[in-house]
Parts: sequence; C-alpha cells; structure tokens
Amino acid sequence: MVMTALERVPPQNLEAEQAILGSLMVERDLVPVISEIVEKADFYAPHHATVYDAIISLYERGEPVDKVSVTEELRRRRLLEEVGGADFVSQLLNTVPTAASAEYYARVVAEKSILRSLITAGGRIATIGFEQPENVDDVVDRCEQMIFDIGRRSAGGFTLVRDLLKTAFERIDTLYHQKGTVTGVPSGFARLDQFTTGFQPGELIIIAARPSMGKTSLCLNMAMNAAKDAGKHVAVFSLEMSNDQLVQRFLSMEARIDAQALRTGNIKDKEWGEITRAMGVLAEVPVYVDDSAALTVGEVRSRSRRLAATTGLDLVIIDYLQLLRSTNARTTNRVEIIDEICRSLKALAKELRVPVIALAQLNRSPESRNDKRPMLSDL
Repeated sequence: MVMTALERVPPQNLEAEQAILGSLMVERDLVPVISEIVEKADFYAPHHATVYDAIISLYERGEPVDKVSVTEELRRRRLLEEVGGADFVSQLLNTVPTAASAEYYARVVAEKSILRSLITAGGRIATIGFEQPENVDDVVDRCEQMIFDIGRRSAGGFTLVRDLLKTAFERIDTLYHQKGTVTGVPSGFARLDQFTTGFQPGELIIIAARPSMGKTSLCLNMAMNAAKDAGKHVAVFSLEMSNDQLVQRFLSMEARIDAQALRTGNIKDKEWGEITRAMGVLAEVPVYVDDSAALTVGEVRSRSRRLAATTGLDLVIIDYLQLLRSTNARTTNRVEIIDEICRSLKALAKELRVPVIALAQLNRSPESRNDKRPMLSDL
C-alpha cells in the first residue's frame, strides 16, 4: 500500500534528541557548542523542545544545568507534568553514558529538521501553485527563496580563520605566478583596472551620471571585454533597451562601425566583412542579455541564480537602477526605495559571489551646487 504524504512520519530521531538533552545535563559547558548547531524549533518532539528551552534559559542565567535545576525550572514554568514529570528528566540522563558524542547527535537533529523544513516548503509551494497566481515570476522567486533560506541556514555560521588560510594562500600563490595587477573581473580599461584591480566578488558597483553621458556604452564595453578577453560569463539586464538594440550596440563596438549606420542600413561595401567578422566573435562570447521591463530585484536574483547554476556567472550588469521595480508597498519615498534596492543588490552580489554593476541616473541636484561632485543622495 502506498502511503500519502500526510500518513508518512516526518524525518526525526527521538533518540538523538534525548541524547542531546542528557548530554547537556551531564556537561554544562556543551550548551554554547550545541546551541550553535540546533535551536528549539529543530526538536521534533514538543516536550523535548520544552526541556531544551529550559536548559538554555538556565545556562543564560548562569545557573547550574543538571537534573535538579532542570526539573525545578520546568516546575516553575508549570510545564513539568507536560513533559512527563521528574521521572522523564531523570530518564534523559540514562540515555547518555557520556557526553562525548553530543555534537554528532546535534547534527543529526539539525539535519532532520532541515528535511522537515523542505517538506513544509514543498507543501507551501504546491499550495501556491494550485492557487494559480497571476504573477508567475514573483511566485517562482518566492519559492526559490524558501529553498534558499533553508540551505543558507544549513550552511551558515562562523568559520575559523585557520580553515580559510589554505584557500587564501592558494589564491595568493596563483596571483603571484600570474604576475598581474587585475585579480577580479577586468573591465578592459587599463587605468580603471589598475585603480580597482578588477571588480571583486561580492561588490556592488554603482556607475552614475546624468542621462546621455555614455553609461550604457561603457558597461556594454566592459561586459564584452570581460567575456571576450577573460572568458567571464556576464549577465546583462537591460530594463531600458531591447535585445535587438543591445545586439546592434555590440556589433557596432566589435565591428567599429557607426551605430547610426547599422540602424539605417547605410553601410559601405567594405564594412560587410567587418560585420561578418564581428558576428563570428560575438557568437562565441558568454554574454547573456535579458530585456524584460520593470523587473524586481527578486526577479533579477532568481534569473541570475538560475544562470549561475546552469552556465556559471562571473558578472551581473543592470541598466539601470531606477527602472527596477520595488515590491515594498509600505513606502512611496524614492530615496527609501532606491536605498532598499541597493541593499538588495548588495545581498545579491554576496549571495552569488559575483560583482554586480548597476547603472544609475543622477538627478539635477549637482547642477545647483558649487561642488558638482555627485553624492549618493543624487541617485
């Protein structure tokens, strides 16, 4: 007989849960170690979670953690009988002759909790799908975020510096033998690369200027340079220009033919060879363009995440910042909206471990100041 999802017992290990509780009452100093691995919500049995919460409270108050103190704490909370009485607390000590394996038990419980979270998320995703919402892209991002949050919880936490040294040394050794000054994604502009050493993973770079100052041309050149010369995979989100317009820009740059000539078809006979050559070059570069209008940061994140998983991703370019749509219905203040979008883009850069370049238009405020240098408030 096939069991339905509702009839199945969710992943859990009650023996491991009891072993954790018994270990903490045997060895109080394990509390901070175990609390980094599991939390109250990770326990499948509610009465185990109640005892664990009492143990954590005792430790945080600097009090002893043993059979007597835990029993009294539960009695004070009027929860002793609910968990099974003083006899149950005593039995917990009998489940663990030594506390040496407490961390192992904690990881077992944490893993079972993650599996239950995945089951819960799957149920929510199914429910959302049956509701047939209108904005499917938003729904996909919400569902992806549910899974990502579960994975991030399992991968989060501190890392000892000692464990990072090997990777750091290998990176330094590689850079030493390369004898180059560019350690990140190159822009292809020597002076800029010398100043930045390349765009680094996790960075949010905002390139701002007044309209028609060449922001898009600059970034398309950087995208092509990074892809063609360094083999980097680049995602370009063009909220202003269509894919056809972008390709014409790329052809113009690579063939070194005036963009207006390409738009009008006013091309000289000798230029056809350059166009053919440029098309051959562009056909091989790993640049991916998306001309969807009014994207949210969540949609940008979702599409970038999928691209990173399927082809790899080294650089994200967004043209331009103010055309991203906010999902925050609590405010209509543009300053707050732009601030929220910038924070979200920084989180995207850190999550995917790639540099994110966002173009932005400046308002007219610099024109009314003696000091014309732009500030963040001018975005």
